[in-house]
Amino acid sequence: MLIPARMSEAEEQRWVSVMLDKLAAQESKRVLGDTELSERAQRLSAQYFDGRARPASVRWVTNQNTRWGSCTPSEGSIRLSHRLQGMPEYVVDYVLLHELAHLLVPGHGPRFWRLLEAYPRTERAKGYLEGVVAADRLPHLPDARGE
Repeated sequence: MLIPARMSEAEEQRWVSVMLDKLAAQESKRVLGDTELSERAQRLSAQYFDGRARPASVRWVTNQNTRWGSCTPSEGSIRLSHRLQGMPEYVVDYVLLHELAHLLVPGHGPRFWRLLEAYPRTERAKGYLEGVVAADRLPHLPDARGE
């Protein structure tokens, strides 16, 4: 991001914050269909797993409310929760990679996590998802209308 040299540090911080918020809002509005989701999974497999993870199907589902995704290695099927739609792309990519890794390694042992180390935003995405779960557990406060 280029910022005019005349900006004070406070103006610079405000401007960066505003631009990051705009970028996040644009990113969160993008919702992939099943076809795009499948293509994305293929690209991620090629980039991070040398194309070894080859899902037969990748799709959104509405019946996963306690998991972000699931994989059935014997069928090669990957399902992502519709709750991920609208989340930042790096979060969706992480969940896709997580499920793709299950096509290569069952369980969550050291070999599995070594595969995910290749994705540079693994920890950030896990933190984001943990934050969403924590926020869901908070008591819901009434809005400005008292509802």
